[in-house]
Amino acid sequence: MTLDLSAIPIVDHHCHSLLKAGAPLDAEAFRAIFTESVEPEIVRRHVPQTMFYRRAVRELAALLDCEPVEEAVLARRAAFTAEEYTRRLMRDAGIEAMLVDYGFRSADYHDHEELAALVPCRVERVLRLETVAQELILQHDSFDAMVEAFRAVAAQARQAGYVSLKSIIAYRTGLAIQPVTSAEAREAYEPVRAQAQREGRIRLASKPLLDYLIMAALDENRVQRLPFQFHSGFGDADVDLLTANPLCLRGLLQSGRYAGFPIVILHMGYPYARESGYLASLYRQVYVDLSLAVPFAAGGIPTLIGQLLELAPTSKLMYASDAFSLPELYWLGARWGRWGLGVVLEDLMQGGFLTEGEAMRVAEQILGGNAREVYRL
Repeated sequence: MTLDLSAIPIVDHHCHSLLKAGAPLDAEAFRAIFTESVEPEIVRRHVPQTMFYRRAVRELAALLDCEPVEEAVLARRAAFTAEEYTRRLMRDAGIEAMLVDYGFRSADYHDHEELAALVPCRVERVLRLETVAQELILQHDSFDAMVEAFRAVAAQARQAGYVSLKSIIAYRTGLAIQPVTSAEAREAYEPVRAQAQREGRIRLASKPLLDYLIMAALDENRVQRLPFQFHSGFGDADVDLLTANPLCLRGLLQSGRYAGFPIVILHMGYPYARESGYLASLYRQVYVDLSLAVPFAAGGIPTLIGQLLELAPTSKLMYASDAFSLPELYWLGARWGRWGLGVVLEDLMQGGFLTEGEAMRVAEQILGGNAREVYRL
């Protein structure tokens, strides 16, 4: 038996935008959204063998009233316009609000105004700091001018309409962020700027410069106190899981300098879910979200949520999907997030840890209430 949470609206507090409508979707492009790998053989041969993909196809077939095979699902979804299909899935998912990071492959994706007009829910913006830094490096020859502009963008984020700051430093140089002097950052800036000038673009991966800039953004945020999201744990193939462990943030947390605003560990820190729950139990500013592991971990979702709840207060956990590209991920995330949480809460009720009323209130907290409070929605 699983506690039914289907009537509880969801705040998807961390996700990305949808792809603009283009050519009809083929099987390989469809499979690609069900993996973090970019290897063609993984997409073509192995994705259909995952628990994630198998169950997803069956559930989509049930929604679309077709045979539970890939070909039938693709044919049925192609019968809708992109707008009709997106709205149908979003409404069925019961998503009340989306907080969107537009820094992910942005040119091919709907911008904020387009997405807000497309989906039947509230849409708010999250500011990805590394994207800002990369754009400013291309615009400024001078280290001082770039840093001044970067600090200004971070400091004025709330005024500009953003509801959160976000860093993907875990992808680039890891979460063990260290204090860096201005002189050290300035020295690191010169080769980065030279590369940007040569290539006309930059993927910022200089540890001294990134550490300096992210700490500058954290310092600026001590005034406006926006939530500050950190990617942690698994993701694309360029992330080093050893340095993406949220425990690497301990020095920053222990300093006490950034206790005045929420710090959100994204993706449960997977596979470090217990470590993430531990940090949330120790530091008042630390929150943990469920995204990416929901829905990618598929049958393991209840286990991971249970690991978080071993130590983390229920007031510290927030649902999110980290969905991107196609509406299926938002829909599956909402369904499986409710399902996985329902399984765990039912077990806790049976174990005498929660009454049914308490369990429903916990579900309301995790699925939306905590995010409404943290992001002042």
